[in-house]
Amino acid sequence: MNDYTDEEFLYITKTVMQVLDGWNLSTEETVNVLGLSDQTRKRQLDKYRNLKAFPKDELIIKRLSHIVGISDALRTTFPRNLNMAEKWLKTQHRRFENETPLTVILNEGVEGLCKVRSELDVTFAWNTTGKN
Repeated sequence: MNDYTDEEFLYITKTVMQVLDGWNLSTEETVNVLGLSDQTRKRQLDKYRNLKAFPKDELIIKRLSHIVGISDALRTTFPRNLNMAEKWLKTQHRRFENETPLTVILNEGVEGLCKVRSELDVTFAWNTTGKN
């Protein structure tokens, strides 16, 4: 993602914010999922929705990649009901030791995003294990 133009990165920022808004996250949850500073306020998130791109920080870029991957996998898993994405993320699952996928993401950061993405996207999971 470092190779994107400023315009493309702004588009990615707006798209990711739409995804997170669709998941119905609180300001604090959104900040946590994105790996932004705890000092980030709602008005800053509003700027990301419309005017300003996320910082081109390597860890944030990694998180964005996972968020987009999770969103795509949820859209494929529930093609007829987009509201299921939020429901799935906020429902306890045995594969996450009866935690919600959102809780895993919030508690484990990038590793949590990777776990959740791997659960939804077998191709991603296969590629991360190196068993090609």
